[in-house]
Amino acid sequence: MSALSTREHSALLAIALFTALAGVADYGTWAPVPRFAIATVALAGLAWVVSFATEQLGERFGAGVTGMLQSTLGNLPELFVVIFALQKGELIVAQTAIVGSILANALLVLGLVIVVGAHRAPDGVMRFSKRLPKDTATLLIVTVFIIVLLGLSFSAHDPASHHVKTISIVGAICLLVVYATWVVPYLRSDVAPGSAERADPAPRGPRLSLRLTLTLLFVAGTASAFVSDWFVNALAPAIVQLHISQAFAGLVIVAIAGNAVENTAGLVLAWKGRSDLAISVVKNSVAQIAAFLFPLLVLVSFALATTLTFALAPVYIGALALTALALAQITGDGEAAAFEGWALVALYVILGTLTLYE
Repeated sequence: MSALSTREHSALLAIALFTALAGVADYGTWAPVPRFAIATVALAGLAWVVSFATEQLGERFGAGVTGMLQSTLGNLPELFVVIFALQKGELIVAQTAIVGSILANALLVLGLVIVVGAHRAPDGVMRFSKRLPKDTATLLIVTVFIIVLLGLSFSAHDPASHHVKTISIVGAICLLVVYATWVVPYLRSDVAPGSAERADPAPRGPRLSLRLTLTLLFVAGTASAFVSDWFVNALAPAIVQLHISQAFAGLVIVAIAGNAVENTAGLVLAWKGRSDLAISVVKNSVAQIAAFLFPLLVLVSFALATTLTFALAPVYIGALALTALALAQITGDGEAAAFEGWALVALYVILGTLTLYE
């Protein structure tokens, strides 16, 4: 079993350096923009470490478990960012970070994965298991159902709009139950659904020992918690100095930095021709954020300084609803061409542009 390559060793050293610099910048109260930039690079770098270590751990399991592991551990930075944002009273940043993570994965990352996968396919069409895309669309629709109902209730000023916290608690519990009933049989299968019909190229096997893999995961996960706090500390003053909106910061900057795992892993796997696993990483992340992380944070927020609910601004309600429809349309048949990937990327660019003026 080989050790780290020279390039991987250099990357880990660079990430450790940026992580240390992010801490020095925070405690030394550097200027907001450099602090924010360094923390962003450190957060993305730590996400890559988690992605790399999880891929090594996942080589011991099937594609389904591997995708779930990468999604779960890859979402640690978003979890910490939202918790720290809520604790510091940054509700808009917390909301847009969650919504942005869903949209970034479902539109930007998935779109780019489809473009790469289609480019690598002999006939220009990326093919993958049908079940996971359909399951993801279902879970996203259930989440959007709660969000749309609350949005309609607020717009109509009906009596239910005065009980948004109670409705959010009930909705969060229902989502977690639905997610649990889906994820348990999915993990028991130990392979991506439908992979028996069309298997990916065989993996090479783990290159790192189990001890080194677990050490990397523990260190990167712990460091992500600290860097997320420094990231949120630098976010507000950097927004003011850069003259960008909180919505853009949360929906684009935080979402892309926090989703470095899916950005990296999905594209690399698609380039290697492992279509089912590439789709599994991205789709699992979308499903997990929408139906697990979001409701979990809603419940956890009641112990924090700021309460998170499913009540969102109308523009984000519309974006989530249309994204769920786009996912069902483009990936529900188990195949996608490059132009469909570019269509998803275009939707994200349009939405990101809109948030600049929020």
